[in-house]
Amino acid sequence: MNDSSQGPGSSARSTRKDARRNQQALLDAAAAVFVTSGVEAPVRDIAAKAGVGMGTIYRHFPTRADLVIAVYRHQVDACAEAGPALLATTSTPHAALGRWVDLFVDFLVTKHGLAAAMQGDTAGFETLHPYFLERLLPVCTQLLDAAAASGEIRSDLDAYQLMRGIGNLCIGADSDPRYDARRLAALLVAGLRQPS
Repeated sequence: MNDSSQGPGSSARSTRKDARRNQQALLDAAAAVFVTSGVEAPVRDIAAKAGVGMGTIYRHFPTRADLVIAVYRHQVDACAEAGPALLATTSTPHAALGRWVDLFVDFLVTKHGLAAAMQGDTAGFETLHPYFLERLLPVCTQLLDAAAASGEIRSDLDAYQLMRGIGNLCIGADSDPRYDARRLAALLVAGLRQPS
């Protein structure tokens, strides 16, 4: 019996799918190592966390800057994709906004050493901020619009201003264990509610 689903292109598609999955696992491992050790963490630590050889990392990401950029973009994409998913699965748009802001804060606080790394390779890093805004502003706008349309929050809120304010709340949070940026961001989101 001939299985038509196993045509000539299916092996190549399967290989590409496996490669993408492996690369995602590698980026997740690198992100986890960056959270604890910063972007200057040894490549061997990332390889060990990912369960791959160092050569695999260098094959995908020839320089540290390539790896840092890929991790940053991967995390921006994950944060962007979380917004619509949270709107679809959370009890209210305001609750979805609060959960998304938690993810956004976690993303911002865990960028140990990113600014210093960015100074070393400005050509590669100069596209990150526009990418960040391009991917995350529409998601934040969608969450704010949904919460405003439901009557939960004021309708005159600007996504850029909110994200900028949250970003400012996160400054220094990675270096001061007594400072809880997530708690302050939650207070900010709670303060968006319409007065009863």
